[in-house]
Amino acid sequence: MVKAFRAVGTFRSGVKNQPFTIDVVADDEDGAMEYIYSNFGSRHGVKRRFVVVSSMNEINPSESTDPRVISAFRE
Repeated sequence: MVKAFRAVGTFRSGVKNQPFTIDVVADDEDGAMEYIYSNFGSRHGVKRRFVVVSSMNEINPSESTDPRVISAFRE
C-alpha cells in the first residue's frame, strides 16, 4: 500500500544550499528517498551527496497540495 511522505532538507545549488519541502508518494521511506535523489539529480543535476534530508515524515494525504499525492489518493 502506498503512503504519502513529506521530506524537508537542503540541496546544493551553486555555492549555496537551497532549502526544499517536497511531498512524495512511495511504498516506504527508502522508496521516498530514492525518488528525492533521482528527482534532484535529473532536474537540477545535483549529486546524491549534496542532497541532505533533515526530516522525513509520513503525512495524511489530505494535508498535501501536491498534484501527485492528490492523484494517488483520489477516491
